[in-house]
Amino acid sequence: MWSCSPWAFLPLTYSVCTAAGLWLVYLLAVESKSIAPLGLRQWKKNESLYPPYISNAGDSPPASCIFSLVMNLAAFTGFIIGVLRYLQLKHRLNTPWLNMCSVLAFSGSCVGMTLVGNFQNSHFGHVLDVGMGLLFCWIQSFLSLKAKVMNEGKKVGILRFFLSGSITFCMILTFFLMSQGIYIHAARCQWALAMFFLVFLGTFTVEFGHYRFLLECTENPGNPVRLQENLPEVTVTEPNQM
Repeated sequence: MWSCSPWAFLPLTYSVCTAAGLWLVYLLAVESKSIAPLGLRQWKKNESLYPPYISNAGDSPPASCIFSLVMNLAAFTGFIIGVLRYLQLKHRLNTPWLNMCSVLAFSGSCVGMTLVGNFQNSHFGHVLDVGMGLLFCWIQSFLSLKAKVMNEGKKVGILRFFLSGSITFCMILTFFLMSQGIYIHAARCQWALAMFFLVFLGTFTVEFGHYRFLLECTENPGNPVRLQENLPEVTVTEPNQM
């Protein structure tokens, strides 16, 4: 009988809590009349309210305080998820460099999250967050089919390719609408992009449910601290060392 690992709740909790935090920031920003609501039909440059981009929502207090907290926690927890995913696939792939590129790309995305959270109008932070995050999504979609963790590869791989395509489409559409001056629709696409990305990260709950990650510490100076993963009902144990 298959028993779900408690680590399965980490990606799911991350996605739900981050999404809830971002929408709370949006509601506070609309309530304080810092940004225009997403339901507005049209937004013009001469209006007093800013268009409802995610960074604009977190640009003024009190929303800015919560926005910084949400983005910093999301970056920290997201980095942990990225490292655990790297360890999970470490001994399952014949292309370790691709797995390394994946964790490096997501690390860059997490750095971008902290920059956006603390410097809301940081264009460099936006490029890192969205660009590196998108690269991570496409690599992980491919690795999902290659690794086939507990025969879940095809099921989640197809879903992740769909989500990666949706994120790419939203990103291209956002920049196109911004260049055309259609800011309210561009903001909606940006919010959709963020939600698709969080859903993508939440899908890791499928594979994490088959693994247990144990942190082992010893007083012997000759043995480093290591993170060991155990498969619950598999005859082969795959230890990872860090």
